[in-house]
Order: sequence, then structure tokens, then C-alpha cells
Amino acid sequence: MPIDLPTSRIVVTGGAGFLGSHVVDVLRARGASDIIVPRSTETDLTDPRATRDLFERHEPDLVIHLAAKVGGIGANRLHPGTFFRDNMAMGLNVLEEARRAGTPKVVIAGTICAYPKHAPVPFREEDLWNGYPEETNAPYGVAKKALLVMAQAYRQEFGSNFVMVFPVNLYGPRDNFDLEHSHVIPAMIRKFVAARLGGERTVTLWGDGSPTREFLYVEDAALGIVLAAERYDSPDPVNLGAGFEISMRDLAAKIGRATGFEGDIVWDTSRPNGQPRRMLDVSRAESRFGFRASTSLDAGLAQTIAWYEEHRAEVGA
Repeated sequence: MPIDLPTSRIVVTGGAGFLGSHVVDVLRARGASDIIVPRSTETDLTDPRATRDLFERHEPDLVIHLAAKVGGIGANRLHPGTFFRDNMAMGLNVLEEARRAGTPKVVIAGTICAYPKHAPVPFREEDLWNGYPEETNAPYGVAKKALLVMAQAYRQEFGSNFVMVFPVNLYGPRDNFDLEHSHVIPAMIRKFVAARLGGERTVTLWGDGSPTREFLYVEDAALGIVLAAERYDSPDPVNLGAGFEISMRDLAAKIGRATGFEGDIVWDTSRPNGQPRRMLDVSRAESRFGFRASTSLDAGLAQTIAWYEEHRAEVGA
């Protein structure tokens, strides 16, 4: 079912957050004007009644469900039950109320954390069910993967047009730089900038530096999600990524140089590495709805570091 953005009423859950704010920017750039961004302080999506009220008030033509409880390895280890409960509840309520309301389309953002710990690299969508996720973020990943089952089941039973994309690790301007809840790139940027400004000679990072990761610039991810909303109507999950991998050791060296840090990097091997390797097969997104990432890692890092340097006082760092 084609979605005409300029004539659609669009609800973006999580639209005030990191990824969501960029999705709203892309929607506006592509002609959308009737965009509703429910704030968590006003609409608690873990509450079924509040979620129903949202759909009854706005009667959306399109919902982009990005709201999530997220964080890095540390936050996932501290709050596994909360991460599972809140992500499961938000997704369940949004999809059920979209079904009840007859919402023409819902796009759901999953997570690379849903993939098995030892999935063959590059991760293909067919590998999602071939093993259990990496333990430190399994509750979050399993909750998101359950929404894929729900979306497909609702399509089969009720004809609901629910589609789901699985973005790889994101980074970019407006990211969360709080060390307790941030992901790896903003955490490294904050640590290296603080060390440079404080004249420190070492920066300590978690693990041994061997794991690999793939990173997708947030503006590219936002475009991929909007293209899926406009052009994709299949039950099959779709990866959103950039199609490369880099080791944590090489990433740290790259960010250290880019932030002007001239000291040494110390790896704390008493801390967990997380999943050994992450890289997506990104061919389905290109073939199904024409998405291909365009921002190089070096360019994306430069823009992210520049944003952080400019906004350090605002983000409390």
C-alpha cells in the first residue's frame, strides 16, 4: 500500500529521541507536515489505555514505532528485566491499538541485538532464529524479535500492514552521551574529549578490543526507515546497515585521532566484550526499497564529534 507522506497523518513514537528526531527531519524534507510526536511524559506507551487514547485522538495513517528503552552493555546488564518489560509492552500496545484502529501501516524498528550471538557474518535476515542472542543484551533483543512474530501473525490473521526493519548500531549528532546509557561511539567520544581537555595520558575502555561492529550514521538510518514506510509492504524483516565491520581497537584509535587525544588506550579485559562480531547483509534493503547508506564512517564520526564539541555543556559532559 503506497504511503503519500504529504497527505498522511503520521505518529512517530520516540520521535523526540535520537533516531526519532532525525526520522521527523526526513519526513518533513519529503513533504510530510501532519506529524505527531507523543512525549513519554504525556503518553505512556507501556500503558494500554494511554496507547489507545493516542490512536483514538489522532487516527494516524502511518505509525513509525521507534520508542524503546535502550542502552549500552552496562545498562543492559543492570536493567535486563526493565528492558524486556518496557520494550515488549510498548510494542505490544502499539501494534494491538493499530490493529484495533485499522491503521493503514506501521513500521517497527527492531535491533541488531536480536541476532544470535554466533550468527554467520554478514548477518542475513534468515539467521534471526538460528540461535540465542548475546547474553548481555538478550532481554532487549528477544523483546524486539518477539514484535516481528507479532507483526507477522497480525498480518496473517488480521491483514495488518506491519513491517519491521532491523538497524545496526547507530551514531551521529544528538546521540546520548551519558556514560551509563550510551552506546560505544558516543561513550568513546566523551572519554577521549574529556581526557584531551584534562591532560590525561590514558583512556580505559571495556573488553580487549577484538570484537567487531558495524555502524550506521543516524541520518542514513532515518532515510532507510522512511523509505520502508513509503515503499515496503512485506512481512519479511529487513536489515538496515552500512555493510562493513571494524574492530573496537581500530575504532578507538580512529576516534582518538579524530578527537585530538594523543595518549594511550588501556583495555580492561575484566569487562565484557559483548557479541564477537556484527555486520549485516544489507542487500535486501537495497533490492526491496532502494536504501543504501551513503555516509562514510570517517565523515560520520567527524560530524558527530563536531556536534558533541559544540553541545558538550548542553548534554552535561
